[in-house]
Amino acid sequence: MPERQIRRAVAERFAANVRRLREQAGLNQGELAFRADIHRTQISLIEGGRRVGRLDTVIKLAGALGVGVEELAEGMSWEPAEWASGGFKVDGREDEAGG
Repeated sequence: MPERQIRRAVAERFAANVRRLREQAGLNQGELAFRADIHRTQISLIEGGRRVGRLDTVIKLAGALGVGVEELAEGMSWEPAEWASGGFKVDGREDEAGG
């Protein structure tokens, strides 16, 4: 799978996780943004799958939602390289990342 498609799959899964956890917490995007100390537009971009937050943003979101960072990464993992390059796994699909 091309790297662009891999990045898109990761962004979409992260978006779904953020949206699901925000809704479970009973927050709207503005409330989550306030609690996480980031701009509401950033929440919209993340939930729309157009942006994946940097590590500091992910930590802020987890804290604002009252969850661990691992819950924001649910359904995603990295398979380390052993004999070939590693790759992301999103929703159980193995996607080589070339790196």
